[in-house]
Amino acid sequence: MSEPLETLGGGAAGAFYHGLTPPENPLEMPEQSLKSWYGEPPKTASGPALKEHTLASRLFVFGIAAVLTVYGVWGMWKVVGQNDATGLQYMLVVLFAFSFTWIALAAANAMLGFFALIARLDWRRGIALRGKLSTRTAVLMPVYNEDTSKVFENLTEMAEELAASGKAWHFDFFVLSDTTNLAIARQEREAALRLRQTMLGRLNVYFRRRPENVGRKAGNIADFVRSWGGNYDFMLVLDADSYMTAESMIALAEAMEADSNAGLIQTVPRLVNKKTLFARMQQFATGTYGPVVSAGLAMVQGREGNYWGHNAIIRTRAFASSCGLPVLAGRKPFGGHILSHDFVEAALLRRAGWDVYMRPDIVGSYEETPPTLTDHAVRDRRWAQGNLQHSKVIGASGLHWMSRHHLLTGIMSYVASPLWLMFLVVGIALAWQASAYQPDYFPDAHALFPTWPQFDSQRAWTLLGFSAAVLLAPKVFAVLYAMTNKRMRKGAGGPLGLVFSFLLETLLSALLAPVLMLLQTGFIGQILIARDSGWNPQCRDDGTASLLATIKGYGFHSVFGLVLAGITAYISWQLFFWLLPVWLGLVLAIPLVYLSSLRAAGQGARVLRIFLIPEEREARRRLRQPVAEPVAAAS
Repeated sequence: MSEPLETLGGGAAGAFYHGLTPPENPLEMPEQSLKSWYGEPPKTASGPALKEHTLASRLFVFGIAAVLTVYGVWGMWKVVGQNDATGLQYMLVVLFAFSFTWIALAAANAMLGFFALIARLDWRRGIALRGKLSTRTAVLMPVYNEDTSKVFENLTEMAEELAASGKAWHFDFFVLSDTTNLAIARQEREAALRLRQTMLGRLNVYFRRRPENVGRKAGNIADFVRSWGGNYDFMLVLDADSYMTAESMIALAEAMEADSNAGLIQTVPRLVNKKTLFARMQQFATGTYGPVVSAGLAMVQGREGNYWGHNAIIRTRAFASSCGLPVLAGRKPFGGHILSHDFVEAALLRRAGWDVYMRPDIVGSYEETPPTLTDHAVRDRRWAQGNLQHSKVIGASGLHWMSRHHLLTGIMSYVASPLWLMFLVVGIALAWQASAYQPDYFPDAHALFPTWPQFDSQRAWTLLGFSAAVLLAPKVFAVLYAMTNKRMRKGAGGPLGLVFSFLLETLLSALLAPVLMLLQTGFIGQILIARDSGWNPQCRDDGTASLLATIKGYGFHSVFGLVLAGITAYISWQLFFWLLPVWLGLVLAIPLVYLSSLRAAGQGARVLRIFLIPEEREARRRLRQPVAEPVAAAS
């Protein structure tokens, strides 16, 4: 329910506050059981959930990934298992298998997406794309201590564009505030009043603030459903930094109305608007690699897709009846309210028989990225805790196996870092054993061969090349496709700009990867000792990180890198050069993190036509690209 105005300093303005929400029409949203499921899924109106092309896509991706993994694990065994295997050797191979499986899946998915885009395969067969719009949609903007001016700048542009479309009466806007800072809460209310007055007679704008953010974002959305959900057929969920064009919002509503069995349709947001070097690199990467990756995902997921928490449309009654999240048993961080609610809600919708799928072809969906690696890490800490919570959900009764796969993928995206670190430690230990002990050429009569580790260096370099090829495959497929796409090619600064940006992004990502490895390993450690992440507002400013703060935050990484370099050099120069990308990235952590946080570095990259995205060439007003900094068209 809404907070009484007096706590916001109401006074004479109180008469306006209670008019900022419509009459209530609640929907029941019962808590769902994870232990038992007896429901019968509704009949699929748009055809079987698992189409032939979806089955073929899954066989392709999982089959190719299996072949790559088996070959990679066989290669690793040949490297370390020439003689009788030791416990450390077995451990190294197992750790390699776990880590390699996920990069093999990514490579196979990108291969499928590339072939689908090049061959123009219509993965949307069986999906009702558009229909006549006669339904009502609530556009929800949950906010929590955000920069009010930025939030309402986006909302105003979206509202104006939707009002100009002639279909605004199908949509109502809701700002759902969980803000705890009273000064910001007053700004939000005043901004909502101004926007409401501006749009009077053209589009309804509502504002509601909860006094306590119980359940965080999931609780915020659930409160809307339990208050006004009955008024709307669909709800289009945004994030505080989201922007969607009128065309994309209308397309989503029409697609949902046309497909009576669709429970959730997810768009693929593009990253825009940020100016630091780190953010520009992220924008280029998602903009260039995203089409191939999302095309593959759309084909593999089929009707058992996933939800990313925003820039998606949801059937309100389906959500209400199937997505009441339980409070997990136990203490935080594994117990309590579910943090990463989106994956779980998608799984529960699918369990109830509703289709969940991605529509990469619906363009005009945008969001922003954290401006620095440090800000990215703060968000990542919360996401890590939320994804590890899924270990208590993955075994829930009645879930589709693809939903469990999504949950497992989320867990592994963070567990992969400590596994990688363990792999490095075990590998170094084995290398030290191999260098420290000399073979016994005169064993006793019962021993024909020495049993300590021996390594095949030639096979090791071959395996390294194979692993690098699999790791880089998604990026290579994406760049090859971008070369064939005029908008993407020109938007990246032409062929040379595209290739150079790809090479630089690959280099910087490789150097930053070990830094992220240590950060995420630390996150896992904090979670295992029961340290809760809390919920702080995400930094969305393009401010430069403090050099002193960067030194304090990443000094350990640099020292760790120097120690690692020294140990590997002491063991063998071959190992030293083998692990050069790891220890070098750690040694350079401070300058890399600091320089990548600079707006000046980002602007320099733009002048040099590095990390460009098509939206900058188009300079659309709604994306707030600076008109004073035009980028010349590629020749």
